[in-house]
Amino acid sequence: MNDASDHTTAMATDAIRREIMDSFDEELEMEFEEERLARLADDLVSEGAADPSGSAGLDRRVYFRELFRLQHELVRLQDWVQSQKLRVVVIFEGRDSAGKGGVIKRITQRLNPRVCRVAALPAPNERERTQWYFQRYVAHLPAAGEIVLFDRSWYNRAGVERVMGFCSEAEVEEFFRSVPEFERMLVRSGIVLLKYWFSITDAEQALRFQMRIHDPLKQWKLSPMDIESRSRWEDYTRAKEAMLQRTHIAEAPWWVVEAVDKKRARLNCISHFLAQIPYGDVAHPSVNLPARVRHDDYVRAPVPPEMFVPALY
Repeated sequence: MNDASDHTTAMATDAIRREIMDSFDEELEMEFEEERLARLADDLVSEGAADPSGSAGLDRRVYFRELFRLQHELVRLQDWVQSQKLRVVVIFEGRDSAGKGGVIKRITQRLNPRVCRVAALPAPNERERTQWYFQRYVAHLPAAGEIVLFDRSWYNRAGVERVMGFCSEAEVEEFFRSVPEFERMLVRSGIVLLKYWFSITDAEQALRFQMRIHDPLKQWKLSPMDIESRSRWEDYTRAKEAMLQRTHIAEAPWWVVEAVDKKRARLNCISHFLAQIPYGDVAHPSVNLPARVRHDDYVRAPVPPEMFVPALY
């Protein structure tokens, strides 16, 4: 090799290294955010708030190693879902601040958003309130080769709607009669349906709410409904127990994720999700990057300086 070739190889190696580090940095940014929240939690505990954890946190190196390994498997699963034209629905339920969003974020982080998408529906509008209850959720079900993650789902009726009085007990009873048949129908149609309940303690939710109150970057997550839910902990508990009892069916059972430790909850949930769908390697055709076509008469037009974003960093 000559010096020019060595230089080109070194530049290519550096570019590849930067690309890999950028990929890791996306997760590291989330980790730094959690470190900031951990410091805030320590401050709150020192001020008298209860520390609900009760166990040592997961070693960071173990967490990252397992997370990256599981995310690699999620990419393999994504390829399998596409190749086999599977339709996958995953429901994430739990109390406010239980950590559902963090798990969903890690699942989708390295996947194709055209294959794996999140359905997080707002409160129904006036028209939707007059529809068949499941109608607005059906519109978000997957087509062949798609995965849909429901960040809350039709189980709103058994939880927040029931506890907050947004529906009648007759409507709740009709929901409990309908939902097992609705889900059996989905499964019979070929949809893979998984349901996760994220379980946290009273003390852990109280701490997480306090952190949201004191953290300006998280205050948007704290809605009036969240505040109200704190005073209705026991009502939500009774509603959850009834929901799990009456909608835990063989075709679509509930899986409970212990979620006080967020890192362990993420790894456990993703690992379990992967184990529910047998998948294998998908052969991809080799890709050969064609050489760029160059024309002697092509001259690149200059970009006016005023069009550039200021380089502040």
